[in-house]
Amino acid sequence: MRTHGAILMISCYELGHQPLNLASPLAALQQAGFAPVGVDTSVDALEDEIVRAARLVAISVPMHTALRLGVAAAERIRELNPRAHICFYGLYASLNASYLLRQYADSVIGGEFEEALVALAGALVEAGDTQQPMPVPGVHTLAAPASPVLKRLPFTQPVREMLPSSKRYAHLVRDGQVVPAGYVEASRGCLHTCRHCPITPVYGGRFFVVPREIVLQDIRNQVQEGGVQHITFGDPDFLNGPGHSMAIARQLHSEFPDITFDATIKVEHILEKRTLFPELADLGCAFVVSAVESLSQDVLSHLKKGHTREDIIEALAILDEAGIPMRPTLVAFTPWTTPHDYMDVLAFVSEHDLIDHIDPIQYSIRLLIPPGSALLEKGKSQEDVQTREEDTLAWLRTLDEASFTYRWDHPDRRMDALHREVSMLVEIAAREQWGHYPTFAEVCALAELYLGETLPPGTVDGDRSAARARRRAVPHLSEPWFC
Repeated sequence: MRTHGAILMISCYELGHQPLNLASPLAALQQAGFAPVGVDTSVDALEDEIVRAARLVAISVPMHTALRLGVAAAERIRELNPRAHICFYGLYASLNASYLLRQYADSVIGGEFEEALVALAGALVEAGDTQQPMPVPGVHTLAAPASPVLKRLPFTQPVREMLPSSKRYAHLVRDGQVVPAGYVEASRGCLHTCRHCPITPVYGGRFFVVPREIVLQDIRNQVQEGGVQHITFGDPDFLNGPGHSMAIARQLHSEFPDITFDATIKVEHILEKRTLFPELADLGCAFVVSAVESLSQDVLSHLKKGHTREDIIEALAILDEAGIPMRPTLVAFTPWTTPHDYMDVLAFVSEHDLIDHIDPIQYSIRLLIPPGSALLEKGKSQEDVQTREEDTLAWLRTLDEASFTYRWDHPDRRMDALHREVSMLVEIAAREQWGHYPTFAEVCALAELYLGETLPPGTVDGDRSAARARRRAVPHLSEPWFC
């Protein structure tokens, strides 16, 4: 187990970023005396020889796309090396543990995973030739169930040297320039419990800060050795711990005044912490991602987002005043989204000049309901109880374990038909590089065709849109957002 390559760490997809979910556990394993190998299959091939040499294969699955790709990798690994112990770790490992353990995995680790991975490797040393070690704290197996690890760990400086160059990952596109982008996390988990979020059933409203110096040194390494000129803070919410996050942003700017960054910040926090945004702009914040999700109060209540349509407008104004563009994310299709709601989003995007702010894939995002989702839980507060009483879940179908989600049908069949058409459209548009404005125009046309409603005059205006595009280019990463 301590020989080079006896532990194989695999990442399949991390939103186009150099995978921190490899760099961090690789460091922890090295510190414990192991010699792991890391492979990111999103940019490199997984060689047969590397698979056959491994005794422990750990597959990172922080999101739905990564899990689909990870399962395919596990099938191949099992065929090439049937004696290897396969462990899935990350958010979607916990949510889909039952199915993974029956079909693909020997173990699953959720929550704060580094310490448990090291313990698993140590237990396999003790087990000798046995594929299944004795029960290990934090490691979930069929024989020994374990809950996700929810405690602050002694963090180790991430090791990125064995990962592909930052130049092979997402870049920042801004003012006609394209520069390599790095990735860090100042915290894990989230204080909030939005019902549709996969973090909620795993972390349950808890979050853990990563020590400031660990984050800053990781940034220094990526800037000085990887050549990155922009940093993405991948925290579920950058202002869950505002004192911690702002201290990191200030030190980053002090050391590297030309480096820009982006962060994900909840609408609710934009309103609460509005005085911070002029400073964030001065510190180099290029844009803020915010989970707007919907304009419909009904949908927002079901998702427990904690904001309203009016709050979204106010948050946009706060960021505009500071000179920071918002890049909203959407859950465009939910069981509660009406045809009017969808049309309203398109009209709102045009009215507020957000076409260039939103990756077209967002207009096709359909609600995912993984096993354990908070959407399936009985509400506890009075507001939750009322929402649950109004929602009979008549739209819900069976769990499709192989797809890692519950199936659901929209009560209005036009919405499901529109979803299929928009999904195909934005895929073609991305492949053929249509650009935001032509794609938006085609989405609007499909919406009018399938929903039988008409958008307000001026929503789609080619000349006007072209003028806007020339006037203001919004910074963005070269990798569109996928889940």
